[in-house]
Amino acid sequence: MEENQNKDGQINIELDQEIAEGTYSNLAIINHSMSEFIVDFINIMPGVPKAKVKSRIILTPQHAKRLSQALADNVRKFEEQHGEIKDYEQPPIPMNFGPTGQA
Repeated sequence: MEENQNKDGQINIELDQEIAEGTYSNLAIINHSMSEFIVDFINIMPGVPKAKVKSRIILTPQHAKRLSQALADNVRKFEEQHGEIKDYEQPPIPMNFGPTGQA
């Protein structure tokens, strides 16, 4: 069996270039069952009526809770450094922004 941890207890993590570039998302849809949480990341473009799921992450309930706590901790740290993140009821850019596709 290959050892993933070194003597200091650290895990070696490999990050491929394609994954390192990331995928932009401005919408997340979360569903759950008794055994898993499913998070779909979507990029909705203004004026475009259809959007595709760009990435899906499936988590155990325990990992979903840890992710929630880690996100909350990071948002708190971000706001301490940069000020409060404003939460808008409506997106700041109207969804019909930009030219319409007419022939």
